[in-house]
Amino acid sequence: MIIKCDFHIHSCVSPCGDLSMSPSYIAEVLAEKGVQLAALTDHNTALNCPAFAAACKKFGIASLYGMEVQSQEEVHILSLFSDLQTALDFGNEIYDMLPPIMNNPEKTGDQVYVDENEDILGEVEKYLITSADISIDDLEKRIHTLGGLCIPAHVDRPAFSLVSQFGFIPEGNYDAVEVTRIPPVTTDPYTSKQIPLDTLHYHLTTSSDAHYPEHIARRPFDLDIGDIPLIKKDGTVNLDAVRSGLSKRPVYQCH
Repeated sequence: MIIKCDFHIHSCVSPCGDLSMSPSYIAEVLAEKGVQLAALTDHNTALNCPAFAAACKKFGIASLYGMEVQSQEEVHILSLFSDLQTALDFGNEIYDMLPPIMNNPEKTGDQVYVDENEDILGEVEKYLITSADISIDDLEKRIHTLGGLCIPAHVDRPAFSLVSQFGFIPEGNYDAVEVTRIPPVTTDPYTSKQIPLDTLHYHLTTSSDAHYPEHIARRPFDLDIGDIPLIKKDGTVNLDAVRSGLSKRPVYQCH
């Protein structure tokens, strides 16, 4: 079975996200666009994941929960879990690792989390687009210890990516890497020309990185899970099926 996926979506709790991006609205648009498996990945918080879980259930979408964590190196890493409470607990861990910089909504944007009916439950105090006090390597190990998926985000972009921070894709225990296009390209810092990006042996995904309604499901990807059931008996997503599908995604190596 091949399913349509979007693993990188921001809601209204991300300060760079539009306030119209409530979890319930996101799920509604995903359903309209035929996405069958989706993840909510706000910056350094999972507080809108409970509302996302309820909304996805309503619209018949399989859901993953997590964050786009910003590491010490200022690299964005997608952490994805099938268990909601695990995502929330990990979100608390990451929040405690953020510096004590308070958000100023008038300057940096609102950070509100809501329920499934779009009622505001609260506002996150710390500014969320900062680096957690954890390295990429330790972050990957912690995600996998908790049973989740670790996917470096938008590695071909000129900011907050592996390439922007290191100049290349370093070796790591990643379940996949996210690019904005396949085959991936990057910009040569000396000539400003776009050149092929060697993403080594990693299997590639594309996702929307949606911050506004019009972005939702703009770069979905297909996941071939074969005959493995997507949903387990307890109602959660079967990450073994997802891993199997990711292992069939394309790779791109320069020679």
